[in-house]
Amino acid sequence: MAISVGPTLVIPRAELSVRFSRSSGPGGQGVNTTDSRVELSWDLGSSAVLTETQRARLLERLRGRLVDGVLTVTASEHREQRRNRAAAESRLAALVADGIRPPGPQRRPTRPTRGSQERRLAAKRARSDLKRRRSSRHGD
Repeated sequence: MAISVGPTLVIPRAELSVRFSRSSGPGGQGVNTTDSRVELSWDLGSSAVLTETQRARLLERLRGRLVDGVLTVTASEHREQRRNRAAAESRLAALVADGIRPPGPQRRPTRPTRGSQERRLAAKRARSDLKRRRSSRHGD
Protein backbone atom coordinates (compact mmCIF):
# COMPACT_ATOMS: atom_id res chain seq x y z
CA MET A 1 0.00 0.00 0.00
CA ALA A 2 1.41 3.39 -0.98
CA ILE A 3 0.80 6.94 0.25
CA SER A 4 -1.23 8.96 -2.21
CA VAL A 5 -0.17 12.60 -2.27
CA GLY A 6 -2.26 13.73 -5.20
CA PRO A 7 -3.56 12.56 -8.54
CA THR A 8 -0.06 12.52 -10.04
CA LEU A 9 2.14 11.46 -7.13
CA VAL A 10 2.08 8.25 -5.10
CA ILE A 11 4.92 7.45 -2.68
CA PRO A 12 5.64 3.69 -2.56
CA ARG A 13 6.23 2.14 0.88
CA ALA A 14 9.58 0.82 -0.33
CA GLU A 15 10.95 4.39 -0.34
CA LEU A 16 9.80 5.08 3.23
CA SER A 17 11.71 4.32 6.38
CA VAL A 18 9.71 3.81 9.59
CA ARG A 19 11.13 3.89 13.11
CA PHE A 20 9.28 3.34 16.37
CA SER A 21 10.23 4.63 19.80
CA ARG A 22 8.73 5.30 23.20
CA SER A 23 6.24 8.11 23.26
CA SER A 24 6.04 10.81 25.92
CA GLY A 25 2.31 11.32 25.41
CA PRO A 26 -0.72 9.80 27.13
CA GLY A 27 -0.97 6.12 27.93
CA GLY A 28 -0.32 5.68 31.63
CA GLN A 29 1.97 2.79 32.49
CA GLY A 30 1.84 1.58 28.90
CA VAL A 31 4.01 4.54 27.82
CA ASN A 32 7.02 2.94 29.45
CA THR A 33 6.63 -0.36 27.63
CA THR A 34 5.22 0.28 24.15
CA ASP A 35 6.91 1.89 21.17
CA SER A 36 4.00 4.00 19.96
CA ARG A 37 5.89 7.05 18.63
CA VAL A 38 6.40 6.89 14.86
CA GLU A 39 9.14 8.52 12.78
CA LEU A 40 8.49 8.36 9.06
CA SER A 41 11.41 9.31 6.77
CA TRP A 42 11.55 9.78 3.02
CA ASP A 43 14.70 10.44 1.02
CA LEU A 44 13.77 13.08 -1.57
CA GLY A 45 17.15 12.99 -3.28
CA SER A 46 16.96 9.33 -4.27
CA SER A 47 13.21 9.05 -4.84
CA ALA A 48 12.26 7.55 -8.19
CA VAL A 49 8.68 8.89 -8.22
CA LEU A 50 9.54 12.61 -8.29
CA THR A 51 10.08 14.61 -11.45
CA GLU A 52 13.02 17.02 -11.46
CA THR A 53 10.64 19.98 -11.10
CA GLN A 54 8.89 18.43 -8.11
CA ARG A 55 12.22 17.50 -6.51
CA ALA A 56 13.56 21.05 -6.97
CA ARG A 57 10.38 22.58 -5.50
CA LEU A 58 10.45 20.24 -2.49
CA LEU A 59 14.15 20.79 -1.82
CA GLU A 60 13.63 24.56 -2.01
CA ARG A 61 10.42 24.84 0.02
CA LEU A 62 11.26 22.22 2.69
CA ARG A 63 14.95 23.04 3.09
CA GLY A 64 14.44 23.91 6.78
CA ARG A 65 12.94 20.48 7.50
CA LEU A 66 15.39 18.37 5.50
CA VAL A 67 18.50 16.68 6.85
CA ASP A 68 20.77 15.55 4.00
CA GLY A 69 17.78 15.49 1.65
CA VAL A 70 15.66 13.31 3.97
CA LEU A 71 12.25 14.52 5.15
CA THR A 72 11.26 13.16 8.58
CA VAL A 73 7.79 13.41 10.13
CA THR A 74 6.95 12.26 13.66
CA ALA A 75 3.65 11.46 15.37
CA SER A 76 3.10 10.61 19.01
CA GLU A 77 -0.27 12.07 19.91
CA HIS A 78 -2.13 8.75 19.98
CA ARG A 79 -1.68 5.80 22.32
CA GLU A 80 -1.67 3.28 19.49
CA GLN A 81 1.21 2.78 17.09
CA ARG A 82 -1.23 2.17 14.22
CA ARG A 83 -2.96 5.54 14.70
CA ASN A 84 0.36 7.38 15.04
CA ARG A 85 1.56 5.76 11.84
CA ALA A 86 -1.58 6.93 10.00
CA ALA A 87 -1.12 10.43 11.43
CA ALA A 88 2.52 10.55 10.29
CA GLU A 89 1.57 9.36 6.81
CA SER A 90 -1.14 12.00 6.45
CA ARG A 91 1.29 14.70 7.68
CA LEU A 92 3.90 13.59 5.17
CA ALA A 93 1.34 13.60 2.36
CA ALA A 94 0.14 17.10 3.31
CA LEU A 95 3.71 18.47 3.47
CA VAL A 96 4.64 16.99 0.11
CA ALA A 97 1.38 18.11 -1.54
CA ASP A 98 1.93 21.65 -0.29
CA GLY A 99 5.56 21.54 -1.40
CA ILE A 100 4.94 20.43 -4.99
CA ARG A 101 2.02 22.80 -5.57
CA PRO A 102 2.89 25.22 -8.40
CA PRO A 103 3.47 28.82 -7.39
CA GLY A 104 0.53 31.22 -7.47
CA PRO A 105 0.19 34.06 -9.97
CA GLN A 106 2.55 37.01 -9.65
CA ARG A 107 1.12 40.02 -7.82
CA ARG A 108 0.58 43.02 -10.03
CA PRO A 109 1.57 46.15 -8.14
CA THR A 110 -1.25 48.70 -7.86
CA ARG A 111 -1.39 52.28 -6.68
CA PRO A 112 -3.72 53.57 -3.98
CA THR A 113 -6.76 55.39 -5.36
CA ARG A 114 -7.10 59.15 -4.95
CA GLY A 115 -10.11 58.65 -2.67
CA SER A 116 -8.23 56.30 -0.36
CA GLN A 117 -5.30 58.72 -0.15
CA GLU A 118 -7.65 61.61 0.70
CA ARG A 119 -9.46 59.54 3.35
CA ARG A 120 -6.13 58.56 4.91
CA LEU A 121 -4.91 62.15 5.05
CA ALA A 122 -8.26 63.38 6.43
CA ALA A 123 -8.10 60.75 9.19
CA LYS A 124 -4.54 61.83 10.03
CA ARG A 125 -5.64 65.48 10.21
CA ALA A 126 -8.59 64.60 12.47
CA ARG A 127 -6.33 62.57 14.79
CA SER A 128 -3.79 65.41 14.89
CA ASP A 129 -6.52 67.95 15.75
CA LEU A 130 -7.84 65.70 18.51
CA LYS A 131 -4.39 65.37 20.07
CA ARG A 132 -3.71 69.10 19.74
CA ARG A 133 -6.99 69.94 21.53
CA ARG A 134 -6.11 67.51 24.33
CA SER A 135 -2.81 69.14 25.20
CA SER A 136 -2.52 71.87 27.82
CA ARG A 137 -0.98 74.26 25.32
CA HIS A 138 -3.31 74.99 22.47
CA GLY A 139 -1.77 75.19 19.06
CA ASP A 140 -3.57 78.50 18.34
